[in-house]
Amino acid sequence: MTPLPDCFCPVDGTRVPTDSLAWCCPVCRGPLDLDFAPTPATLKSLTGRVNSLWRYTECLPLSAPSVSLGEGRTPLVPLKDGVSAKLDFLMPTLSFKDRGAVLLAELALRLRPERVVADSSGNAGTAVAAYCARARLSCTVYVPEGTSAKKLEQIGAHGARLEVVPGDREAAARAAREAADEKGTFYASHVFNPYFLHGTKTYVHEVWEELGGRLPEVIVVPVGNGTLLLGAALAIAELHAAGLIDRRPALYAVQSAAVAPLAHAWQEGADDLVGVTPAAPTFAEGIAIPKPPRARQILRAVRESGGTFLTATEDQLRHAQTDLASHGLYVESTGVACWAAVREGALGTRTAVVPLCGAGLKTGLPTAL
Repeated sequence: MTPLPDCFCPVDGTRVPTDSLAWCCPVCRGPLDLDFAPTPATLKSLTGRVNSLWRYTECLPLSAPSVSLGEGRTPLVPLKDGVSAKLDFLMPTLSFKDRGAVLLAELALRLRPERVVADSSGNAGTAVAAYCARARLSCTVYVPEGTSAKKLEQIGAHGARLEVVPGDREAAARAAREAADEKGTFYASHVFNPYFLHGTKTYVHEVWEELGGRLPEVIVVPVGNGTLLLGAALAIAELHAAGLIDRRPALYAVQSAAVAPLAHAWQEGADDLVGVTPAAPTFAEGIAIPKPPRARQILRAVRESGGTFLTATEDQLRHAQTDLASHGLYVESTGVACWAAVREGALGTRTAVVPLCGAGLKTGLPTAL
């Protein structure tokens, strides 16, 4: 079996062996990155490969998966005027988080911890619970009070232990991190563990393949903790370094106007978060993250791509959800954020792809906050 690449801290350079079960930098307690710079396969060489995200094996830090549910290869369908939607709500657990969760479960299976813990506003916890069930790993998921009942039901159905934490999303994260420090625990964090980002990057590898070896001018992504955006930036860098694309698309990051710490920092021209963003009710619960740990990386990635930040109001989210449903796409209220932000002309004439990240059955239609 190929040795696991080591992790390192992007802030101070501290190196951390992947097999240590350490979930953060021991010096600054920040998220880790992976010492891994792969070369993607050419378009022609992908022909005939397995019809899942594992077809991009050269770009993945793990090989020969044993816990796959066939995740990936979701459809790309036109919406209007050069804008297409990638239907990531058609994943096995009905959200894009399967892309990263399968790598976390595969890694945990190889490390053989005593237990797995995760924290989530719903979808990441569901994905981790499902893939841990597949791998026969004991799993506990910490969620904030107010998490969608359907998401809680789904997590429990996969056999995970649920810990509903009083307070907001950050309170659930703190509880999970305390548990993660216990001996023999693997923290399946979609924020701190870089393997998750190397799963989400397959979203862009798929877009590139589906568009015949090219990418649109703009890739629009919802941003809470930024796992899809940072994964997209990884894939774009890999494809560009290999000469498989001749230009890099701009990254347009979308936040809920109610909880938009990164958009605020962007408007201030800052390299990191500015001030304190209070938690606030929003239909886009999945991206309502007041203090994302990878804020500096997210802001830098958007800036280096020539992109920008957009926000969506509650009315825009509500109308975007019903608009997509009227065209046959029933998507949860967080998952419509990108369409909400760009459907009225924010892209101009540029071509773009937006992700529809979670199924509408997970939350239903919004009524009142």
